[in-house]
Amino acid sequence: MGAPLLRRRLLLSLALLAACCAAVGTAAAAKAKAPRLSPNYYRHSCPRVQRIVSDVIAAKQRANPSTAAGTLRLFFHDCFVNGCDASVLVSPLSSTAAPERAAEINLSLPGDAFDAVARAKAALESACPGVVSCADVLALAARDLVGILGGPRFPVALGRRDSARSEARDVEGNLPRTNMSARAMVRLFAGKGLSAREMVALAGAHTVGFSHCAEFAHRIYGYRGPGAAGAGAGHDPRLNPEFARALQRSCAGYRTDPTVSIFNDIVTPSEFDEAYYKNLPHGLGLLASDAAIWEYPPTRVFAQRYSANRTAFFEDFAAAMQRLGAVGVKTGRQGVVRRRCDALD
Repeated sequence: MGAPLLRRRLLLSLALLAACCAAVGTAAAAKAKAPRLSPNYYRHSCPRVQRIVSDVIAAKQRANPSTAAGTLRLFFHDCFVNGCDASVLVSPLSSTAAPERAAEINLSLPGDAFDAVARAKAALESACPGVVSCADVLALAARDLVGILGGPRFPVALGRRDSARSEARDVEGNLPRTNMSARAMVRLFAGKGLSAREMVALAGAHTVGFSHCAEFAHRIYGYRGPGAAGAGAGHDPRLNPEFARALQRSCAGYRTDPTVSIFNDIVTPSEFDEAYYKNLPHGLGLLASDAAIWEYPPTRVFAQRYSANRTAFFEDFAAAMQRLGAVGVKTGRQGVVRRRCDALD
């Protein structure tokens, strides 16, 4: 091979190497410049953000005690579909396409939760307009309401951006169903980067709030699942018999009145505590997915731990909420700061 040809190939190799290094350097620089979530994100742009949200949320909870459980559920439903970006808050009335909120599984999300976030956002728009994202408001509201009910308090990293889109079709397959097996739920959570331990800790949110009878009617009327007695008669044998009969009486008119609901934790329904886990081995788990957590050994071990140790539950719940709040977040130019949480404009 001649010297001129060798020199040309050497020069070409050096040029390609330089181009690759430049590309890597540019990508690294871009990654380094990407804003990170931080509890002090609004230190200068909106220093009273946490106080403003806390005051509004506390007042809303006093007026409507169901706000806390609803807001927790709203936060979960937002983060599990395309990340924590406030896309679930968009109202069908303000969108030309059906937004996430219009998906069947989201139709039962309580209005009090949406109103709580909207009120906090309005207060922030008055104090520091165009600065704090709806996604951050929702994260702060969920944390504050857990504390109000006696649950753990923990720092919330801020700096999320809001999504500029919201589509109902994105919801399917991204949220756990009340009749899911524990194994299926573990897989779903793993797809979001969350462990079985974090899944069981987050399930502890069922220690507050309620479920509509339609969500567990298959367990108390004409049950046909494993262990069914007779030709689909009776109730799920995993339910405490007395509890099952009480549910049958309470939910008798649920077909004509779909708003009929039952507390998830019938022992201490308005306190954030470990009673949810204590209920499971006694057949007092309301949803089939609750019973599934107790039946599946890889998840039961955590439920047993939390049942016996409130401190362990609180610590793991706080850590899991922080992990949940970081799922698929948008920062910097990846998202926007919407002026209204229920609209994309």
